[in-house]
Amino acid sequence: MKTEVCSVAFLKAVFAEFLATLIFVFFGLGSALKWPSALPSILQISMAFGLAIGTMAQALGPVSGGHINPAITLALLIGNQISLLRAIFYVAAQLVGAIAGAGILYALVPTNARGNLAVNAINNNTTPGQAVAVELILTFQLALCIFSSTDSRRTSPVGSPALSIGLSVTLGHLVGIYFTGCSMNPARSFGPAVVMNRFSPSHWVFWVGPIVGATMAAILYFYLLFPTSLSRSDRIARGTLPQQFMILSLTAPRASVIVNS
Repeated sequence: MKTEVCSVAFLKAVFAEFLATLIFVFFGLGSALKWPSALPSILQISMAFGLAIGTMAQALGPVSGGHINPAITLALLIGNQISLLRAIFYVAAQLVGAIAGAGILYALVPTNARGNLAVNAINNNTTPGQAVAVELILTFQLALCIFSSTDSRRTSPVGSPALSIGLSVTLGHLVGIYFTGCSMNPARSFGPAVVMNRFSPSHWVFWVGPIVGATMAAILYFYLLFPTSLSRSDRIARGTLPQQFMILSLTAPRASVIVNS
């Protein structure tokens, strides 16, 4: 355990999770600002979140696996794909990165366009129960897309996993924004809530829904559809994912990439 934490590769991976989440939150929230001259559209926001995830998956995925989402990290832990220690450090880095990204955006945006900094909230008379179900379904499809598109055991053409994951995030936003503003990622909800100090009574929805949805996807994929298991030493040695969960990089031979919203 001490060897893992003190390794340069581990420190780089944790920093990559921090940086990737910071950039993702900055661009995602930035697309939803309420500029007086041009209010954002649902399509604009959806594409911005999807493009941000795809870009970070391609850029920093080879360093850390590119989880960028506490729900995905915890799902991989449940699926026995990463060590507990790495999961703890990753989640901490993601949450701090989300706060930093939201904080930078808050400092740069004029007050007349800042609004509530796109803090997630239940909309359109949606009940908390309905909101949890929606977030669960949205994150479930995202997690399945991540696990499947990065599985090198597949014999069928996969294409670009980063693109597939980005489109999955875009799909979720096209539907989810109407219900909850679309989270699919506890860090994305936590960052602006901290910066704006706006924790609604329903903030728990944006943790429970994504975590349960991603966990269900991990159990289905790793234990039922395509069983795979690693020993503790293997999980530490390989860092993020087993060799069968590798994707072809555009610029390198093989690099592990796993992401989220």
